[in-house]
Amino acid sequence: MNGKLAGRVAVVTGASKGIGAAIAASLAAEGAALVVNYSSDQKGAEKTVAQITAAGGRAIAVQANVADEDDVKRLIAETVHQFDRLDIVVNNAGVYDFLPLEEVTVEHFHRQFNINVLGLLLVSREAARRFGPTGGNIVNVSSVVATLAPPGGSVYSATKAAVVAITRSLAQELGSRKIRVNAVNPGLVETEGVQAAGMDEGEMRASIERRTPLGRVGAPRDIAPAVVFLVSDEASWITGETLYISGGFR
Repeated sequence: MNGKLAGRVAVVTGASKGIGAAIAASLAAEGAALVVNYSSDQKGAEKTVAQITAAGGRAIAVQANVADEDDVKRLIAETVHQFDRLDIVVNNAGVYDFLPLEEVTVEHFHRQFNINVLGLLLVSREAARRFGPTGGNIVNVSSVVATLAPPGGSVYSATKAAVVAITRSLAQELGSRKIRVNAVNPGLVETEGVQAAGMDEGEMRASIERRTPLGRVGAPRDIAPAVVFLVSDEASWITGETLYISGGFR
């Protein structure tokens, strides 16, 4: 396929649905070959792959738990085995669980930090080892809650604040190797996970819409184009940045 990412290979973690699936499809539409990572939703990942291939793109699904070091090594190794290179990683896989302080447990803490923070570091580390002499691109999906920090989100907000800090640190560390690292901070986006949690309905949604200058919650298609831009040559002098994509909701 032709496009601004023609000839490049990308891994998108957590790409079986929602924001990850939209990012994978948008990268493929610009010519990248895709590895659609999933942890448990094989059907969703296969659906993402089918959508990409139906549009003329190249894609495979690879199962891996990003919090498992061996799984991550296998994910990146399989990418290079299938496509002979790696150019782009989008760290999208994540979990969230809002609880008041009295209900925070060790398990609650580690589940979110293991996937949202450790997983991002493990995938970035293995990818950086495999990027070629021309460098590579890493985009981390954080959230407006990194700074908004709503009640009940102490652990989740902490993980997303960590993602922003890691983005800046890795950009400085890896820049000399021509590896750019950026982040996006979406606002409330209408995804399957958000719907299942009931976060896109009732007074919560109405409140967010009232506080959002553009007057609506987001959709996965609102996030994906920004990621395409950040990994393209058009953003070749951008690294260490965090882009809010939230309709002005901060």
